[in-house]
Amino acid sequence: MRNRQRGVTLIELMTVVIVVAILASVAIPSYRRYLLRAQRSDATTMLLRVATAEEKRYLQQGAYTTNLASAPPTGLGLATRSDQGFYDLDVTLTSTGFTARARPVSGGGQSADTTCASFTVTETGTRKALNSSSVDKTSECWR
Repeated sequence: MRNRQRGVTLIELMTVVIVVAILASVAIPSYRRYLLRAQRSDATTMLLRVATAEEKRYLQQGAYTTNLASAPPTGLGLATRSDQGFYDLDVTLTSTGFTARARPVSGGGQSADTTCASFTVTETGTRKALNSSSVDKTSECWR
């Protein structure tokens, strides 16, 4: 009687490794793009919260403020970083009102999002988003 060994040959094993590598090379970048798009909502949510707080302060105090962190009435009582920590927030005053801006945290995961590099909202509710080359991407980024 012949003793036959059972197992996986090296060629079969290498075939499986190659198939897994090809699947990973497609799936990982696709998943990363999905994460970047999903985490943009952190910026948009926080900017709308800032705009609401600015309008509330304007009704109560008669002026907008650039002070996000201090408690009312001197500030808005909000953090200068978004809830999930992906974006830094700031407010600048304009001649007619304010512009709130969210930019990815330097060195953070969202800094790789070159499609939507910055988000803004103004006192009129005008929303804008720019890519890393300062090209308008509002329709793509503010979904």
